[in-house]
Amino acid sequence: YMVNAINCYMLFALLNLLSVQVMLRCFVSRCFLTNPVAGQTRKMSGGSLAGSPSSLAGKVAIVTASTDGIGLAAAQALGQRGAHVVVSSRRQSNVDKAVAQLQSEKIQVTGTTCNVGKSEDRERLVNMTVEHCGGIDILVSNAAVNPFFGNIMDSTAAVWDKILDVNVKAAFLMTQLVVPHMEKRGGGSVVFVSSVAGYQPMQALGPYSVSKTALLGLTRALAPELAQSHIRVNCVAPGVIKTRFSQALWQDEDIVDEFKKQLSIKRVGEPEEIGGVIAFLCSKDASYITGETITVTGGMSCRL
Repeated sequence: YMVNAINCYMLFALLNLLSVQVMLRCFVSRCFLTNPVAGQTRKMSGGSLAGSPSSLAGKVAIVTASTDGIGLAAAQALGQRGAHVVVSSRRQSNVDKAVAQLQSEKIQVTGTTCNVGKSEDRERLVNMTVEHCGGIDILVSNAAVNPFFGNIMDSTAAVWDKILDVNVKAAFLMTQLVVPHMEKRGGGSVVFVSSVAGYQPMQALGPYSVSKTALLGLTRALAPELAQSHIRVNCVAPGVIKTRFSQALWQDEDIVDEFKKQLSIKRVGEPEEIGGVIAFLCSKDASYITGETITVTGGMSCRL
């Protein structure tokens, strides 16, 4: 008799639980059907949507190495959302070409030459941006070099100096320069462009891969310190993307076929697919994200 009573009690409790779950589902469904806000993209301050053409209106964004490839795609994505973008490259002809292209797309843009490996160029870029645009809200650190291809044990001190100076040290020093200007604006966003090679070193790209791993650590180190100034620091790690910088990889069909074996999306990525992620990280939609690295690799497994 006692066993039957316990079984009945348990059955009654289970039915009550199921009833509560059904009621909750109905309540949530009604909220989404009747509430014009629920289920839609949240509106940000100023009434604009985070992905709308005006979501970054009034913001000023510096994007280094931004006249081609991922840098240019990031400038486009930020500019399309209303930001005034400042593009740069080591060659004036490349700057002029990028500025003309962005202007033709109705994007607010300023351009200048800059070799981020030189302190005077970094300072000039930041000072020019403040003078022309009134401040700085966003830094996308995209500049990188790779002067070496081969066995890592054959790399020289000069190779390591060049790669670490541009890919890592300059990224930090640029951040150091822009932070005071972001603080004056009440906060900002920094995005470092790393690589899938930062998780899984690529054959013949050892020093470059190590520099990209360092950016993952730099992101984690800076984020808690700068959070008190309302500055978010994040990172993007692209996979194999169709850019001039990586054409040695994607132009070789045998190499691409090997990469495709590791991919869920069986193709090489496009720069615009990285630019959109960068723009998201700089938007209010990512206001609770800092110290993170988003891998954009077509499904390639990434872990340290």
